[in-house]
Amino acid sequence: MAESPTILVIGPRWVGDMVMAQCLFSALKQQYPNAAIDVLAPAWAAPLVKRMPEIRQQIDFPLKPGALEFRIRRRFGRLLRGRYDMAYVLPGSWKSALIPFFARIPRRVGNLREMRYGLLTEIVPLPAAVKRRTAQAYFSLARGGTFQAPRLTVDAGNQAALLERFGLKAEKFVALMPGAEFGPAKRWPSESYAGLAREMMAKGLKVALFGSKNDADVTGEIAALAPGAVDLAGKTRLEDAIDLISAAKVAVSNDSGLMHVAAAVGTPVVAVYGSTSPKNTPPLAEHSELVWLGLSCSPCHQKICPLGHLNCLKTLEVGQVVAAADRLLEIPAAA
Repeated sequence: MAESPTILVIGPRWVGDMVMAQCLFSALKQQYPNAAIDVLAPAWAAPLVKRMPEIRQQIDFPLKPGALEFRIRRRFGRLLRGRYDMAYVLPGSWKSALIPFFARIPRRVGNLREMRYGLLTEIVPLPAAVKRRTAQAYFSLARGGTFQAPRLTVDAGNQAALLERFGLKAEKFVALMPGAEFGPAKRWPSESYAGLAREMMAKGLKVALFGSKNDADVTGEIAALAPGAVDLAGKTRLEDAIDLISAAKVAVSNDSGLMHVAAAVGTPVVAVYGSTSPKNTPPLAEHSELVWLGLSCSPCHQKICPLGHLNCLKTLEVGQVVAAADRLLEIPAAA
Protein backbone atom coordinates (compact mmCIF):
# COMPACT_ATOMS: atom_id res chain seq x y z
CA MET A 1 0.00 0.00 0.00
CA ALA A 2 1.27 3.45 -0.91
CA GLU A 3 2.43 5.73 1.91
CA SER A 4 -0.03 8.36 0.68
CA PRO A 5 -3.11 6.39 -0.39
CA THR A 6 -6.22 8.01 -1.76
CA ILE A 7 -9.28 6.74 0.08
CA LEU A 8 -12.96 7.00 -0.79
CA VAL A 9 -15.51 6.56 1.99
CA ILE A 10 -19.14 5.84 1.12
CA GLY A 11 -20.74 7.80 3.92
CA PRO A 12 -23.97 7.30 5.85
CA ARG A 13 -27.10 9.37 5.28
CA TRP A 14 -27.92 10.47 8.84
CA VAL A 15 -26.31 13.40 10.70
CA GLY A 16 -25.47 11.37 13.80
CA ASP A 17 -23.98 8.51 11.79
CA MET A 18 -21.85 10.95 9.80
CA VAL A 19 -20.50 12.43 13.04
CA MET A 20 -19.68 8.94 14.34
CA ALA A 21 -17.98 8.10 11.04
CA GLN A 22 -15.18 10.41 12.14
CA CYS A 23 -14.06 7.56 14.40
CA LEU A 24 -13.09 5.72 11.22
CA PHE A 25 -11.54 8.78 9.58
CA SER A 26 -9.25 9.46 12.54
CA ALA A 27 -8.20 5.80 12.71
CA LEU A 28 -7.31 5.84 9.00
CA LYS A 29 -5.28 9.01 9.46
CA GLN A 30 -3.39 7.36 12.30
CA GLN A 31 -2.42 4.51 10.00
CA TYR A 32 -1.88 6.62 6.88
CA PRO A 33 -0.93 10.15 8.01
CA ASN A 34 -0.50 11.37 4.42
CA ALA A 35 -3.69 9.80 3.08
CA ALA A 36 -6.17 11.87 1.10
CA ILE A 37 -9.66 10.91 2.30
CA ASP A 38 -12.77 11.87 0.34
CA VAL A 39 -16.34 11.19 1.44
CA LEU A 40 -19.19 10.38 -0.94
CA ALA A 41 -22.29 11.65 0.84
CA PRO A 42 -25.55 13.61 0.33
CA ALA A 43 -25.13 17.33 -0.32
CA TRP A 44 -26.47 18.23 3.14
CA ALA A 45 -23.37 16.62 4.71
CA ALA A 46 -20.89 19.09 3.17
CA PRO A 47 -20.96 21.61 6.07
CA LEU A 48 -20.47 18.77 8.56
CA VAL A 49 -17.66 17.07 6.64
CA LYS A 50 -15.85 20.42 6.31
CA ARG A 51 -15.57 20.48 10.11
CA MET A 52 -13.57 17.22 10.05
CA PRO A 53 -9.86 17.94 9.52
CA GLU A 54 -9.22 14.38 8.31
CA ILE A 55 -11.28 14.87 5.14
CA ARG A 56 -9.93 16.38 1.91
CA GLN A 57 -13.29 16.87 0.21
CA GLN A 58 -16.89 15.76 0.06
CA ILE A 59 -18.34 14.40 -3.19
CA ASP A 60 -22.08 14.89 -3.56
CA PHE A 61 -23.93 11.60 -3.75
CA PRO A 62 -26.12 11.82 -6.88
CA LEU A 63 -29.11 9.73 -5.76
CA LYS A 64 -32.03 9.97 -3.38
CA PRO A 65 -32.08 7.68 -0.33
CA GLY A 66 -33.33 4.20 -1.18
CA ALA A 67 -33.01 4.59 -4.94
CA LEU A 68 -31.21 1.77 -6.77
CA GLU A 69 -30.61 3.54 -10.10
CA PHE A 70 -28.16 0.85 -11.19
CA ARG A 71 -27.12 2.61 -14.40
CA ILE A 72 -26.44 5.90 -12.64
CA ARG A 73 -24.31 4.14 -10.04
CA ARG A 74 -22.36 2.38 -12.77
CA ARG A 75 -21.82 5.62 -14.68
CA PHE A 76 -20.79 7.49 -11.54
CA GLY A 77 -18.41 4.71 -10.54
CA ARG A 78 -16.75 4.76 -13.95
CA LEU A 79 -16.12 8.49 -13.55
CA LEU A 80 -14.10 7.72 -10.42
CA ARG A 81 -11.86 5.10 -12.00
CA GLY A 82 -8.14 5.55 -11.37
CA ARG A 83 -8.64 8.04 -8.55
CA TYR A 84 -8.62 5.85 -5.42
CA ASP A 85 -6.52 3.10 -3.87
CA MET A 86 -9.01 2.10 -1.17
CA ALA A 87 -12.72 2.40 -0.42
CA TYR A 88 -14.64 1.97 2.82
CA VAL A 89 -18.37 1.32 2.55
CA LEU A 90 -20.22 2.37 5.71
CA PRO A 91 -23.89 1.72 4.80
CA GLY A 92 -24.91 -1.92 4.93
CA SER A 93 -26.92 -2.13 1.72
CA TRP A 94 -25.88 -4.05 -1.38
CA LYS A 95 -26.35 -1.04 -3.63
CA SER A 96 -24.07 1.15 -1.52
CA ALA A 97 -21.10 -1.01 -2.56
CA LEU A 98 -21.76 -0.64 -6.29
CA ILE A 99 -19.96 2.66 -6.94
CA PRO A 100 -16.58 1.50 -5.53
CA PHE A 101 -17.01 -1.74 -7.47
CA PHE A 102 -17.67 0.06 -10.76
CA ALA A 103 -14.83 2.47 -9.96
CA ARG A 104 -12.54 -0.60 -9.83
CA ILE A 105 -10.99 0.56 -6.58
CA PRO A 106 -8.45 -2.19 -5.69
CA ARG A 107 -9.32 -2.48 -1.98
CA ARG A 108 -12.99 -2.25 -1.04
CA VAL A 109 -13.65 -2.70 2.67
CA GLY A 110 -16.92 -3.13 4.55
CA ASN A 111 -19.12 -5.45 6.57
CA LEU A 112 -20.94 -8.27 4.77
CA ARG A 113 -24.48 -7.12 5.62
CA GLU A 114 -26.54 -7.73 2.43
CA MET A 115 -24.42 -10.54 0.91
CA ARG A 116 -21.82 -8.29 -0.71
CA TYR A 117 -19.41 -10.99 -1.77
CA GLY A 118 -17.59 -9.85 -4.90
CA LEU A 119 -18.55 -6.22 -4.45
CA LEU A 120 -16.17 -5.97 -1.50
CA THR A 121 -12.63 -7.31 -1.54
CA GLU A 122 -12.25 -7.29 2.25
CA ILE A 123 -15.16 -8.22 4.49
CA VAL A 124 -14.72 -7.20 8.12
CA PRO A 125 -16.65 -9.34 10.62
CA LEU A 126 -19.38 -7.53 12.54
CA PRO A 127 -20.02 -9.22 15.90
CA ALA A 128 -23.60 -9.07 17.14
CA ALA A 129 -22.47 -7.08 20.19
CA VAL A 130 -21.19 -4.29 17.92
CA LYS A 131 -23.94 -4.29 15.28
CA ARG A 132 -25.92 -1.41 16.80
CA ARG A 133 -22.89 0.35 18.32
CA THR A 134 -22.40 2.55 15.31
CA ALA A 135 -19.20 4.39 16.28
CA GLN A 136 -17.44 1.17 17.24
CA ALA A 137 -18.67 -0.59 14.09
CA TYR A 138 -17.27 2.16 11.88
CA PHE A 139 -13.99 2.22 13.78
CA SER A 140 -13.59 -1.55 13.42
CA LEU A 141 -13.40 -1.19 9.63
CA ALA A 142 -9.99 0.49 10.00
CA ARG A 143 -8.58 -2.59 11.73
CA GLY A 144 -5.97 -0.48 13.45
CA GLY A 145 -5.37 2.78 15.25
CA THR A 146 -6.74 4.01 18.56
CA PHE A 147 -10.43 4.79 19.00
CA GLN A 148 -10.98 8.53 19.22
CA ALA A 149 -14.28 10.27 19.85
CA PRO A 150 -15.49 12.63 17.09
CA ARG A 151 -14.27 16.22 17.35
CA LEU A 152 -15.67 18.87 15.02
CA THR A 153 -13.95 22.20 14.49
CA VAL A 154 -15.75 25.42 15.36
CA ASP A 155 -15.74 28.70 13.43
CA ALA A 156 -15.26 31.30 16.18
CA GLY A 157 -16.11 34.22 13.92
CA ASN A 158 -19.35 32.71 12.74
CA GLN A 159 -20.19 31.74 16.31
CA ALA A 160 -19.75 35.30 17.59
CA ALA A 161 -21.91 36.72 14.81
CA LEU A 162 -24.67 34.19 15.47
CA LEU A 163 -24.66 34.78 19.22
CA GLU A 164 -25.14 38.49 18.63
CA ARG A 165 -27.80 37.92 15.97
CA PHE A 166 -29.96 35.74 18.22
CA GLY A 167 -29.32 37.56 21.49
CA LEU A 168 -27.40 34.73 23.13
CA LYS A 169 -24.23 34.75 25.22
CA ALA A 170 -21.67 31.95 25.36
CA GLU A 171 -22.03 29.72 28.42
CA LYS A 172 -25.25 31.57 29.35
CA PHE A 173 -27.77 29.43 27.52
CA VAL A 174 -28.97 25.85 27.31
CA ALA A 175 -29.41 24.18 23.93
CA LEU A 176 -32.47 21.94 23.59
CA MET A 177 -32.76 19.56 20.63
CA PRO A 178 -36.29 18.10 20.83
CA GLY A 179 -36.47 16.59 17.33
CA ALA A 180 -35.53 13.16 16.00
CA GLU A 181 -35.60 12.39 12.29
CA PHE A 182 -35.90 8.65 12.99
CA GLY A 183 -39.43 8.95 14.37
CA PRO A 184 -41.68 9.87 17.32
CA ALA A 185 -40.51 6.91 19.45
CA LYS A 186 -37.30 8.86 20.01
CA ARG A 187 -38.94 12.13 20.99
CA TRP A 188 -39.50 13.16 24.59
CA PRO A 189 -42.89 15.00 24.61
CA SER A 190 -43.06 18.72 23.85
CA GLU A 191 -44.74 19.35 27.22
CA SER A 192 -41.78 17.79 28.98
CA TYR A 193 -39.26 19.85 27.04
CA ALA A 194 -41.28 22.96 27.82
CA GLY A 195 -41.19 22.11 31.53
CA LEU A 196 -37.43 21.69 31.30
CA ALA A 197 -37.10 25.00 29.46
CA ARG A 198 -39.06 26.82 32.15
CA GLU A 199 -36.84 25.29 34.85
CA MET A 200 -33.68 26.37 33.03
CA MET A 201 -34.96 29.92 32.51
CA ALA A 202 -35.88 30.09 36.20
CA LYS A 203 -32.18 29.51 36.90
CA GLY A 204 -31.31 32.62 34.89
CA LEU A 205 -30.25 30.79 31.74
CA LYS A 206 -31.62 31.42 28.27
CA VAL A 207 -32.97 28.49 26.28
CA ALA A 208 -32.42 27.97 22.56
CA LEU A 209 -34.36 25.36 20.60
CA PHE A 210 -32.50 23.72 17.71
CA GLY A 211 -33.67 21.59 14.82
CA SER A 212 -34.31 21.49 11.11
CA LYS A 213 -37.38 22.94 9.43
CA ASN A 214 -38.94 19.49 9.91
CA ASP A 215 -38.79 20.08 13.67
CA ALA A 216 -40.44 23.50 13.53
CA ASP A 217 -43.86 22.24 14.65
CA VAL A 218 -42.34 20.60 17.72
CA THR A 219 -40.15 23.56 18.66
CA GLY A 220 -43.09 25.89 18.05
CA GLU A 221 -45.16 23.95 20.59
CA ILE A 222 -42.36 24.15 23.12
CA ALA A 223 -41.80 27.86 22.57
CA ALA A 224 -45.52 28.51 23.06
CA LEU A 225 -45.48 26.61 26.36
CA ALA A 226 -42.23 28.19 27.52
CA PRO A 227 -42.35 31.91 26.67
CA GLY A 228 -38.87 33.35 26.34
CA ALA A 229 -37.33 30.33 24.67
CA VAL A 230 -35.55 31.21 21.42
CA ASP A 231 -36.86 29.02 18.61
CA LEU A 232 -34.14 28.48 15.99
CA ALA A 233 -35.57 25.45 14.19
CA GLY A 234 -35.20 25.94 10.46
CA LYS A 235 -33.50 29.32 10.98
CA THR A 236 -29.91 28.12 11.01
CA ARG A 237 -27.72 26.18 8.62
CA LEU A 238 -26.10 22.97 9.85
CA GLU A 239 -22.76 24.75 10.26
CA ASP A 240 -24.51 27.48 12.27
CA ALA A 241 -26.03 24.90 14.58
CA ILE A 242 -22.58 23.39 15.12
CA ASP A 243 -21.11 26.76 16.11
CA LEU A 244 -24.00 27.81 18.32
CA ILE A 245 -24.34 24.50 20.15
CA SER A 246 -20.63 24.62 20.92
CA ALA A 247 -21.27 27.84 22.87
CA ALA A 248 -24.04 26.37 25.06
CA LYS A 249 -23.48 25.69 28.74
CA VAL A 250 -25.34 22.37 28.43
CA ALA A 251 -27.25 20.61 25.66
CA VAL A 252 -30.29 18.39 26.22
CA SER A 253 -31.30 16.16 23.36
CA ASN A 254 -33.12 13.07 22.23
CA ASP A 255 -31.02 10.34 20.63
CA SER A 256 -30.49 12.36 17.45
CA GLY A 257 -27.92 13.76 15.08
CA LEU A 258 -27.62 17.04 16.97
CA MET A 259 -26.90 15.09 20.16
CA HIS A 260 -23.78 13.72 18.48
CA VAL A 261 -22.93 17.19 17.15
CA ALA A 262 -23.10 18.60 20.69
CA ALA A 263 -20.80 15.85 21.98
CA ALA A 264 -18.36 16.40 19.11
CA VAL A 265 -17.96 20.13 19.88
CA GLY A 266 -17.32 19.46 23.57
CA THR A 267 -20.63 20.64 25.02
CA PRO A 268 -21.84 18.66 28.07
CA VAL A 269 -24.85 16.61 26.98
CA VAL A 270 -27.95 15.23 28.65
CA ALA A 271 -29.19 12.48 26.34
CA VAL A 272 -32.79 11.28 26.63
CA TYR A 273 -33.53 7.78 25.34
CA GLY A 274 -36.80 6.03 24.54
CA SER A 275 -36.97 3.39 21.80
CA THR A 276 -33.19 3.14 21.52
CA SER A 277 -30.49 2.19 23.99
CA PRO A 278 -27.79 4.43 25.48
CA LYS A 279 -25.50 1.41 25.37
CA ASN A 280 -25.47 1.53 21.57
CA THR A 281 -25.26 5.18 20.58
CA PRO A 282 -24.27 7.27 23.59
CA PRO A 283 -22.97 10.80 23.13
CA LEU A 284 -19.19 10.46 22.92
CA ALA A 285 -18.65 13.48 25.14
CA GLU A 286 -16.25 14.07 28.01
CA HIS A 287 -19.21 15.10 30.16
CA SER A 288 -22.62 13.49 29.64
CA GLU A 289 -25.67 12.24 31.48
CA LEU A 290 -27.82 9.43 30.07
CA VAL A 291 -31.50 9.44 31.05
CA TRP A 292 -33.37 6.26 30.25
CA LEU A 293 -36.14 4.40 32.07
CA GLY A 294 -35.11 1.00 30.74
CA LEU A 295 -38.65 -0.40 30.67
CA SER A 296 -39.21 -4.05 29.83
CA CYS A 297 -40.48 -3.05 26.38
CA SER A 298 -37.44 -0.98 25.48
CA PRO A 299 -35.31 -0.69 23.51
CA CYS A 300 -37.63 -1.70 20.68
CA HIS A 301 -35.74 0.25 17.99
CA GLN A 302 -39.05 1.15 16.33
CA LYS A 303 -39.98 4.52 14.81
CA ILE A 304 -43.46 4.38 16.36
CA CYS A 305 -44.27 2.72 19.69
CA PRO A 306 -45.55 -0.78 18.77
CA LEU A 307 -47.63 -0.86 21.98
CA GLY A 308 -49.20 2.52 21.37
CA HIS A 309 -48.41 4.07 24.76
CA LEU A 310 -44.83 5.44 24.46
CA ASN A 311 -44.38 5.00 28.20
CA CYS A 312 -40.59 4.92 27.81
CA LEU A 313 -40.75 8.68 27.19
CA LYS A 314 -44.14 9.88 28.44
CA THR A 315 -43.47 8.62 31.97
CA LEU A 316 -39.97 10.08 32.06
CA GLU A 317 -40.36 12.97 34.48
CA VAL A 318 -39.04 16.45 33.90
CA GLY A 319 -37.36 16.37 37.30
CA GLN A 320 -35.09 13.50 36.23
CA VAL A 321 -33.79 15.46 33.28
CA VAL A 322 -33.48 18.68 35.29
CA ALA A 323 -31.38 16.83 37.88
CA ALA A 324 -29.11 15.49 35.14
CA ALA A 325 -28.73 18.96 33.64
CA ASP A 326 -27.99 20.44 37.06
CA ARG A 327 -25.10 18.01 37.54
CA LEU A 328 -23.58 19.13 34.27
CA LEU A 329 -24.20 22.82 35.01
CA GLU A 330 -21.97 22.45 38.09
CA ILE A 331 -18.98 21.54 35.91
CA PRO A 332 -16.56 24.50 35.81
CA ALA A 333 -16.22 26.19 32.42
CA ALA A 334 -13.12 25.23 30.44
CA ALA A 335 -10.27 27.66 30.80
